[in-house]
Amino acid sequence: MTNATLADTNTGTVRMTAGERAGIPPRRMDFEFTDETTRYWYGDNAFLTTFWTTLSALFPEGETFFVDSVKNYRHIITEQALKDQVSGFIGQEAMHSKEHEAFNGMASKHGFPIEKLDKELGWLFKVIRKVIPKRMQLAATVALEHYTAILAEQLLRDERHQEMFKDKEALKLWMWHALEENEHKIVAYDVYKLAGGNYAERVFVMFIATVIFFTVVGTGHIRLLWADKSLFNFKENWKGLKFLWGFNGLFPRLAGQYFDFYRPSFHPNDHDTEALLDDWRHRMLDEGGMLADQIKNPSKARPAAAV
Repeated sequence: MTNATLADTNTGTVRMTAGERAGIPPRRMDFEFTDETTRYWYGDNAFLTTFWTTLSALFPEGETFFVDSVKNYRHIITEQALKDQVSGFIGQEAMHSKEHEAFNGMASKHGFPIEKLDKELGWLFKVIRKVIPKRMQLAATVALEHYTAILAEQLLRDERHQEMFKDKEALKLWMWHALEENEHKIVAYDVYKLAGGNYAERVFVMFIATVIFFTVVGTGHIRLLWADKSLFNFKENWKGLKFLWGFNGLFPRLAGQYFDFYRPSFHPNDHDTEALLDDWRHRMLDEGGMLADQIKNPSKARPAAAV
């Protein structure tokens, strides 16, 4: 049986899924991006749009790798709460891969070489799976999940960030993804600790993952700018670079949260997002909310604690 909601045929009652019990409910979405989708959907800026599109290109293969690295240790989990969290994590990440594939398909129609980036990343992860020990693969997932969690938290908190989205459907996709990344941000970390992960390995892998991450994103971003014929549009690119990396830019403001990871006692829950997530669940899922007409399993959209 799958992690779907199960109906008791004798009583007619509906049982809660593992993900719901854990506060990590997989939400079934079906985003559609038409040919009329705005080309420069973030800030009307080619540099910024291609940057976020590069990240999206990495999600399907990346999140499949995250799921596999956690599944490698599923057999050692005995605590029911963590089992439920892992089920919710797997369900959410599977939906993220699916919906970003739809988004990436739209980007491909605009002439961006998304499929090439996806295949190349798939090859990289294939090599990693073969040559890197499984616990280090899980440590890499922990590191990259930290990136996605702090980026997602910033998107949920920063109205300036949200206002840069010029396409309604793109905004819904990224806000939904941001919500769920923070709902399941502790799962890979807790499985890693259970698997015997240690501080030295964790920070070493984070350093290596950071180098690889910025190399892959940087080269992919350049290739998308080249395909867009905007690589040498210095004026617009400078605006985008300042928005991301300048004084009070998005990434400098994340430095404290990033370096938090290097504390020996760090845990993802040290960054408290419970009130933030509850607020956004209401704004997204309540009647008239951002995702109210989008979600395909509305009765399962909220974790038990948030109902």
